[in-house]
Amino acid sequence: MTGNLAESWETPDPLTYIFHIRQGVHYALDPDSEASRLVNGRELTADDVVYTYQRHTAQGDFTEPPVQAGPTFNLPWESIEATDEYTVVMKLKEPYLDALQPILGENQNWILPRDVIEHYGNYEDWKNVVGTGPFMLTDYAEGVSKTFTKNPDYWGYDEKYPENRLPYVDEIRALLMAEEATRISALRTGKVDIIQHAGIADIVSIDTVKSLQKTNPKIAVYPHYFRSTASFTLNIRNAPFDDIRVRHALQMALDLETTSDTYFGGFARSEDPRWNGLLGHHTPFEEWPAELKGYYTYDPEGAEKLLDEAGYPRGADGVRFTAELLHRDAYDLGYTEIAVGYWADIGVDVTTSVIDTGTWVATKADTTYEMSGGDMAQPNAVWAMQVHRDSNPFIREYLACSDPCAIDTSVMDAASDAFYAAATLEEQEEAAKAYNMFAIEQHMQIWGPLAPQFQANNPWVKGYNGEFSLGDLTYHPILARLWIDQDLKREMGF
Repeated sequence: MTGNLAESWETPDPLTYIFHIRQGVHYALDPDSEASRLVNGRELTADDVVYTYQRHTAQGDFTEPPVQAGPTFNLPWESIEATDEYTVVMKLKEPYLDALQPILGENQNWILPRDVIEHYGNYEDWKNVVGTGPFMLTDYAEGVSKTFTKNPDYWGYDEKYPENRLPYVDEIRALLMAEEATRISALRTGKVDIIQHAGIADIVSIDTVKSLQKTNPKIAVYPHYFRSTASFTLNIRNAPFDDIRVRHALQMALDLETTSDTYFGGFARSEDPRWNGLLGHHTPFEEWPAELKGYYTYDPEGAEKLLDEAGYPRGADGVRFTAELLHRDAYDLGYTEIAVGYWADIGVDVTTSVIDTGTWVATKADTTYEMSGGDMAQPNAVWAMQVHRDSNPFIREYLACSDPCAIDTSVMDAASDAFYAAATLEEQEEAAKAYNMFAIEQHMQIWGPLAPQFQANNPWVKGYNGEFSLGDLTYHPILARLWIDQDLKREMGF
């Protein structure tokens, strides 16, 4: 872990975490912002850190968190206090092996000025956003754009060129473009400099990437592997998906290797359905029992046999049963259509409805779906166990089974409890493996290939090598380290 506003820290005992706050960091002063003028560019201190963490973890004067509780909230807190202007001491009631990860990495823990929150009552209006980062949010046109202006008093320097103070650019204008085709057209015509994950605007179509490389070879394209969005969730509370044999069969019907080599042009990874397991925290595919391996291996004849055994024979029309799949419009429909074709081959008739993300989230939260596409496969067990403890129904449904559940999840409950109570890394790894294998054995999701998403930029964008993030869910700082070669841009006619 690398320090940011926490310049350094130490753990003198298993219950105590002492953080030394970077000195000379000031809140951005935007003369056009009433909230910014309220803070008046004052220095960030330990009191700001304490206020933020107490507010987010319901400590001190706070009785409940203002936002969705995350891993930081779930720590066994004893106290959070400042011992001087630049020192914060956090104490736990009991040891927690991974406490530093949520404390330092949780993306809810942006340090906010209490002046603004106490004056306005909350932090919901974008005009009241005041921070210490490299940019200030200076304009927001809903459905059109966001504009970020350089913070002239930002404390950070470029790691590649330590003498250079960040950020380089004076302004970033993030254009909100719902359609990938629109974004690609803007990139080709120079109206957009970069398509980067910071805007969740990644290119997801392999065909689009190939076309871009052919027509605009000077545009740099970078693949990155984040989450498998070529996976499917089944509502396992209801027939036919409450029968594990049906779940096995749907997986066995998919030829992931061929699809990866053809449709995904060799970019996708299909060799291990547990593609995002942390080392030591999951059981590699080659170590699985032979029977379990078979359920995750292309075998259409075996799939048909399982469906027969489950009581779903082919009818006179060759169809065993029908189902509706709701596909999230933000992700690649092509692979979903391929999967639907494979399922048709074993007599399962799936119709696909493409829906917007808001509707998709709602159907997941209230479980009014049969099949869901454009899902991310359950990532590593550490992340999944954090989700498992979450009370948000949509988040829990990523496990394919929020309450009430057709599967007895007591094994997962026990594994999650053991993971968070672990005193050693070895105990933690064993708990993660148990959690992971239960989800795999119960076939709680239908795995798809891990296909890359792509970032791209015009050649006049400098300082960029396809970096994905600079920390836990920290994407925007990359933009502070880039600059535009204006001469090159003019030479190219833009």
